[in-house]
Amino acid sequence: MKALITGAAGFVGSNLARRLLDDGHSVVGIDSLTPYYAPQLKLHNLEGLRGPGFELLEADVNEVDLDAVLDGVDVIYHQAGQPGVRSSWGREFEVYTQNNVVATQRLLEAARRQGQLQKFVYASSSSIYGDAERFPTTERDIPQPVSPYGVTKLAAEHLVSLYGSNFGVPTISLRYFTVYGPGQRPDMAFTRFMQSALSEREIRIFGTGEQIRDFTFIDDIVNANRRAGEATAARPGEVVNVSGGSNISVNEVLDTLTAIAGHRLKVSYVERAAGDVHRTGGSSDKAADVLGWASSIGIEEGLRRQFEWAKDTMDVWTNLPENFV
Repeated sequence: MKALITGAAGFVGSNLARRLLDDGHSVVGIDSLTPYYAPQLKLHNLEGLRGPGFELLEADVNEVDLDAVLDGVDVIYHQAGQPGVRSSWGREFEVYTQNNVVATQRLLEAARRQGQLQKFVYASSSSIYGDAERFPTTERDIPQPVSPYGVTKLAAEHLVSLYGSNFGVPTISLRYFTVYGPGQRPDMAFTRFMQSALSEREIRIFGTGEQIRDFTFIDDIVNANRRAGEATAARPGEVVNVSGGSNISVNEVLDTLTAIAGHRLKVSYVERAAGDVHRTGGSSDKAADVLGWASSIGIEEGLRRQFEWAKDTMDVWTNLPENFV
């Protein structure tokens, strides 16, 4: 199998590429190495990928010749996008529309022209649910995002489903519930917590810390993508939750991390950020039915694995600009 992974230098994209290569497949990766966070960290993600079977195109999905890129590709894993809830307000919104909506539509048009594609897997987000009306939230619940980021992810997801239902592009959208684990982005909570714990810096929490999240370990996300890429039972335009089922508060995470680190953490609490939801929690029943998938890594084990990675990669973070870490 030949796969295309957009956002191949990112957290999920690089882990997925590694898995596909280990399974004997060939991978074409696209990544524009945007400075949303330090490009040095993205280049570190690519270590071990370069070589036979892997080709990296340092390019923007909105600019590259996608017809040429998709030649011979069997499966598209569309992981690229502009992340971050807090940054999506104000003047930066145009970046989100270009990288999350326009880029997805352009890739869908190319996939439609290609004609031989077996599967188009889109990385959606639980942010599309906003403050959901019930938990665990199912795919039948009405999306009501509370951030511009969530709006763009939902718009792109709708496009993915429309190209499936109208043109038969074999699409499937996976709604990720907060992904964590080795390689997590530096702006995400667990990486910030662990870097602070290892350097004895203060951990800043937005809100009271009583907000509840459904965290999903990276290996489980990779497995869901692999199954989605091979899912023959999924109809074009299918949408599926991928949730770890942890349902744990941020304060409980800090307690667990304190035990793992072996010392008390320095924590301060600041005002809740606009666009942050109080709770997320997804049902994975449909993932079990359509993909034969279930999460396998619990939150404590996952946190331990990520903490060991954080310790092992401390040198990578040295001397990075503070706004990147």
